[in-house]
Amino acid sequence: MDTKVYYIDNDAVINEAAYLIKKGETVVFPTETVYGLGANALDEKACEKIFMAKGRPQDNPLIVHVDNKDISKFVKSIPENVKILIDRFWPGPLTIILEKKDIIPDSITGGLKSVAIRMPESTIARKLIKASGVPIAAPSANLSGKPSPTTIDHCIRDLSGRVSMIIGGVECRCGLESTVVEAGETSVTILRPGEVTKEMIEDLGIKVDIDPTIMESLGDVVPKSPGMKYKHYAPDSDMTIVTGDLNKVIDYINNEAKKIALEGKRVGIIATNETLGEYHNGTVLSIGSRGNLNEVASKLFDVLREFDKIGVDYILSEGFIDEGVGLAIMNRLKKAAGHKVIKL
Repeated sequence: MDTKVYYIDNDAVINEAAYLIKKGETVVFPTETVYGLGANALDEKACEKIFMAKGRPQDNPLIVHVDNKDISKFVKSIPENVKILIDRFWPGPLTIILEKKDIIPDSITGGLKSVAIRMPESTIARKLIKASGVPIAAPSANLSGKPSPTTIDHCIRDLSGRVSMIIGGVECRCGLESTVVEAGETSVTILRPGEVTKEMIEDLGIKVDIDPTIMESLGDVVPKSPGMKYKHYAPDSDMTIVTGDLNKVIDYINNEAKKIALEGKRVGIIATNETLGEYHNGTVLSIGSRGNLNEVASKLFDVLREFDKIGVDYILSEGFIDEGVGLAIMNRLKKAAGHKVIKL
């Protein structure tokens, strides 16, 4: 398949991309979270092309992207607490799971009777949805299991020849996928953490629960949300996260990196601005400042992809607090490492 690539988002490009969506083809486009691989959410055959292009398991649900806050056409009911969330966080990086209407095919929801839906903040994304005239189903635009793409070049590397068109050129502001919540009548459960945090939702007076699969591997769960069941975000090399007192973490990583280097293997270390000069072996990359976890989140996938490009044999990563955006960072790091964590 020939893949058209445009580094611009003018109306002509948006209209050409929308034409492809209407025809049942696939288009990669930027959002504020990560780049998405989109198709007409109401067209089962079109959405099959998403699963094929990514190599994605059929029971892993897709998120439906809309261009306005009125989702009554797609879901059976909207509880009052969901209306509050929509009013506060849409457009933005929050996905809400609700009971779906039959207009949404079962095949894109993993056979579930619920649908994950969000209104993206990205102007390009909303222009494309509006021009297409249909909601767009879009997981991240990467090969299944690999680090999510935050630049157009990441998408080209993974999906050129697998999709009809790739558009964009902008870097994604958040750098992590959206927060996903399952809505109840009086509370919500976070199934995937992101930039919209537990604390931010609680500030609205809404009770929030955390699904245990966020931080632990619980085996064969039925995935209600992307990222729950399968290994995600994984670099090519083995990876271990080291948590605990930062000085002890630095010492442990230095000792392990030295052992790996003596074995003739290449080691990569994920450090922060504050610790960048503390490591003495291997390739050391900063993921940002510990004082700015939004910066860390925005750089996480780019750092993992950079180590793939360099070609290291092993990655050792510092850990982070699991509060606020730190919960999302540790969720992605643990998934990337296959839950290999050393606690000091």
